Amino acid sequence: MDQKFQVTGMSCGHCVSAVQNAVQAVDPAAQVTVDLGTGHVDVLSSQARQDLVAAIENAGYKVQ
Repeated sequence: MDQKFQVTGMSCGHCVSAVQNAVQAVDPAAQVTVDLGTGHVDVLSSQARQDLVAAIENAGYKVQ
């Protein structure tokens, strides 16, 4: 299922990689697209939304 998140605190390519890696630690098959300029993160995953939010926030970013 396609899930969309608004993530704050990302400012560089390292941040993009950190968010992608955090999501893929929960679901290795997830497809993650990050738009650094807008803070939009699109995740194609069957994992529960709260698990993905927790992974992103544990990586140090805020999901609105």
